[in-house]
Amino acid sequence: MMQEIRFHGRGGQGAVIASKIMAQALFFEDRYAQAFPTFGAERRGAPVAAFVRADDHFINVRSRVTTPDFVVVMAARMIESVPVTDGLKEGGLILINSDLKAAKFNFGNTASTTAGLPFRVVTINLNRIALKFGLGTEIMPLINAPVLGALAKVSGLVKPESLIRALPDFIPARLKDNEKALLAAYEKAGE
Repeated sequence: MMQEIRFHGRGGQGAVIASKIMAQALFFEDRYAQAFPTFGAERRGAPVAAFVRADDHFINVRSRVTTPDFVVVMAARMIESVPVTDGLKEGGLILINSDLKAAKFNFGNTASTTAGLPFRVVTINLNRIALKFGLGTEIMPLINAPVLGALAKVSGLVKPESLIRALPDFIPARLKDNEKALLAAYEKAGE
């Protein structure tokens, strides 16, 4: 069964690299996978979307992911300007990099809770985890490794060991710190 992920981030956060690592890790688990980005204005901080597809069979689809099973929001403020939940499948999951509780986000529901939404909302402060391991700066934490750990935990889509195996191909610098951040986010997600 095909599963699709859409990453929303800002240029420089690591959404594109995260999508490539995820696809490689899925490949290591004997699944077909593809990863590709789409850019607006190519500059640091500009909105970026990256997509991943995974299936047990060859993937013929070659278009943007419009009906994802999983949405990853790497910068919570994007929710104010980008329709991050567009097409999210019923029963899907949205993972948000934030220190706020899931109920604090409004996705068109009038209640001050995420109850009744057709998807699950999970938040985790990935910036804090990245900075704990010295990944990036206070202004621009590099959260591509921790976001993958959190996504692995809340989705069950891939094993963290497969993600760690894929890391060196895309993030050879500070590899041990990235591995530790990925595992820390895996442990913290869904608490």
